[in-house]
Amino acid sequence: MTADAVGGVWSYAMALCRGLLAGGTRVTLAVLGPSPGAAQRLEAAALPGLRLLDTRLPLDWMSPSAAAVRDSGRQLAALVRESGAELLHLNSPALAAGNRFPVPVLAFCHSCLASWWDAVKAGPLPPEFAWHRELLAEGYGGADLLAAPSRAFADATRTLYALPERPRTVHNGIPPLALPPARAEGPFAFTAGRLWDEGKNLATLDAAAAGLPIPFLAAGPLEGPGGAHAGLRHLLAQGSLDRPAMQAILARRPIFASAARYEPFGLAVLEAAQAGCPLVLSDIPTFREIWGGAADYVPSGDAAGFAEALRRLAASPRLRAARGQAARLRAARYTAEAMAAETLGLYRALVPAPHALEAPA
Repeated sequence: MTADAVGGVWSYAMALCRGLLAGGTRVTLAVLGPSPGAAQRLEAAALPGLRLLDTRLPLDWMSPSAAAVRDSGRQLAALVRESGAELLHLNSPALAAGNRFPVPVLAFCHSCLASWWDAVKAGPLPPEFAWHRELLAEGYGGADLLAAPSRAFADATRTLYALPERPRTVHNGIPPLALPPARAEGPFAFTAGRLWDEGKNLATLDAAAAGLPIPFLAAGPLEGPGGAHAGLRHLLAQGSLDRPAMQAILARRPIFASAARYEPFGLAVLEAAQAGCPLVLSDIPTFREIWGGAADYVPSGDAAGFAEALRRLAASPRLRAARGQAARLRAARYTAEAMAAETLGLYRALVPAPHALEAPA
């Protein structure tokens, strides 16, 4: 399985590996891009039987050219042969372009530049980025099976890349949060994620925070690759938080908000919902699919609408408790166990003999 240590794919891979290993599947996790940090290495080391491989190969979306991605694919194919793996789970599907892999390939469509651009920017994808789209289209064609974390994103992917069929849907899932005891305090709002990413639309939440009678905290990096930067005027930046610090905030049951224009799933929302936080989310197809009636929705660019929804929840402890409970109940659908079981089902469709993936008893 491939992964990276930059964003949400790491959290996804850790949760999935935990479930697969518990069921007896042997996993080598090949990390592309920047090396895992010390905390990430400790997290991986805590999974008995997981082999962590720091490839130092460039990520497709950080690569300078299609040739560099193809070269990474060739080197990855050699690593697959050396590992003795029976299947390759690609979390960077562009690596399947010109598929040279000696085993079946499941490619998971977590996100892509073309769909991000379609949701966030005006106009067509610029010519200088066209190679990313073309290479990913080739990668999708080179995979034996495609999957995505939501039906909404699977539909968008099929449309953008003219795929013959929609990728399979395997919703993301996470293990239960180990929350510290909550302390009684006044309400506050919270958001978390890659704050520098225009797709997260932090500017709308920053504007919404200006007139709120409650604090509005934002956790995550403000600086991103290629000089991307988010400037805050009203949100209270918390920096990048480790897991205990994040869980300490969620244990206080803040009102969690996301104004994202682009979100194939939204792990930060799931963590907040699992903690029992009421949700105020942008009205995009992914969030409607995942959260149904368990969240309050506002058009993604409507700062005044977000401010009003947050004020309404802040003014009523009873309403916050009810909406937090609705979010918690909905979050119970999205477990790491369910994700691992559904993913293993796709593996077995590609490698019919179960023993080929499982360690001997």
